[in-house]
Amino acid sequence: MFNRPYRLPAMSALVAFEAAARHVSFTHAARELNVTSAAISHQVKALEVELQCPLFQRHHRGVTLTETGAYLLVALQRGFECMSEATDQLRRRAQNASVTIWVTTAVSSLWLTPKLAEFWKSHGDVSVAQIVSDTGEAPAECDLSIRYGILPRDIGVARVLFGDRLMALGSPAFARTHQIGCLADLARVSLIHFDTPVTGWTDWQGWFRALGYHGQIRQSHRVNNYLIALQAARDDMGAVLGWVALAKPFLDKGQLVALLPDKVTPQEEFHVTLHNQTSTRARLVYEWLTSAGNSAACADTWLID
Repeated sequence: MFNRPYRLPAMSALVAFEAAARHVSFTHAARELNVTSAAISHQVKALEVELQCPLFQRHHRGVTLTETGAYLLVALQRGFECMSEATDQLRRRAQNASVTIWVTTAVSSLWLTPKLAEFWKSHGDVSVAQIVSDTGEAPAECDLSIRYGILPRDIGVARVLFGDRLMALGSPAFARTHQIGCLADLARVSLIHFDTPVTGWTDWQGWFRALGYHGQIRQSHRVNNYLIALQAARDDMGAVLGWVALAKPFLDKGQLVALLPDKVTPQEEFHVTLHNQTSTRARLVYEWLTSAGNSAACADTWLID
């Protein structure tokens, strides 16, 4: 037989007793709980039998609490007040529920988090939680997801956030040291390769092929996190294949520079999908992000043209 963690009588009996004791009336308790007076009397009697003590004194015209009954009432009310406070907090939390966004580490750090800082300036009452992961699928409970790939046509409501260009980037010191003037020069220097299980990400081989270069390229450093790849490039370790919009903070500060003017525009784009179409807050974030994405795309053209 399953042992309950709390040595309590049946909750129905405790609820019936609390209502009867608070009203000092079985009839009023029955009306509150939408049951019969006989049902209240039965529950209270069962509780008295289990506790082996009387909780009410029965009179011809009604009932009164015994000392034991009064003691139990105070204890129950204290417990019910705690439960009431907890459930009220949960209700308020549900009303102000977070909008959850599934996103990769790089997009979270380099694009989404700065955008959310702007969002909260005008929508400070909307909580947004990020589920950051570089592998796997977005969990079913997330409201939005941001991905890189071909815009889906059959899953939820989705829009392009921004397209991007892929350029060879490196630190200013790396650029001065190697004096890269063509694709063949680039193919001979240390290249930082980003390994990811997510399909659709263009790698160095694909980038070179898109520009018509089919020669050998150097296999140097391999990392499985795009932020680490950018950091390695900033530390003069090699050239990194840069999504310009994501690398914009480092380009703006001069920590990374374009090693060649060549750029590739992949078919894949960064897009956001609205999974929870019934949430007004999720839709608000969705609409704001797509607007911010379009603005960012326009603002970043100077970097790539």
